[in-house]
Amino acid sequence: KNTMKRLRSSLIIFPVTLVFLAGFKADNGIGTVKDKSAVATVAVVPAAEGIQWLTIEEAYAKIQKEPRKVLIDVYTDWCGWCKVMDRETFKDKAVTDYINKKYYAVKLDAEQKGTIKLGDKEFKYLAQGGRGINEIALALTNNQPTYPTTVFLDDQFNMIQPLPGYLKAKEFHQIITFFGEDYHKKQDFESYKAKTYGTLYPAK
Repeated sequence: KNTMKRLRSSLIIFPVTLVFLAGFKADNGIGTVKDKSAVATVAVVPAAEGIQWLTIEEAYAKIQKEPRKVLIDVYTDWCGWCKVMDRETFKDKAVTDYINKKYYAVKLDAEQKGTIKLGDKEFKYLAQGGRGINEIALALTNNQPTYPTTVFLDDQFNMIQPLPGYLKAKEFHQIITFFGEDYHKKQDFESYKAKTYGTLYPAK
């Protein structure tokens, strides 16, 4: 049910108009809906070693030449559940293979201090007390940053949906195939999970 609720948000064109909040949510250490992690500048990893992670700038450049959906892992270095997803979900072979085939995969440190440039738009770091946040993380999470958040964009870099929370490999595979094959345009997620997914992936 939690996943279904998280999959119900409406379409929002990205980049969205940023309405900055005075504060923002952080990982509270309680599992299932908040956490993720890795490194801000991530080198492209060979397919044999896992997901071929890009920076968001690299994905934006690639989509101009070869349109493909984008999956963005919004994380922080201090987020424990982000690390669990890195260690488990993102190491699952079915997840890895599907992402590399269907998406440009991006690692985005929500607290990245460098300015991010996408076309004629710039996203800067906002200092907020002990921690800050990059404007792009606010845009991608609809001003409700929680970690981890997996953001799905279409092949025109428009928002499909941000999905907050830790997700196990099987559930994550259901979600990436739901968006990857455009089933979100045809049916709700619960119907897809209960009927369609099992037909498409009987071994999962």
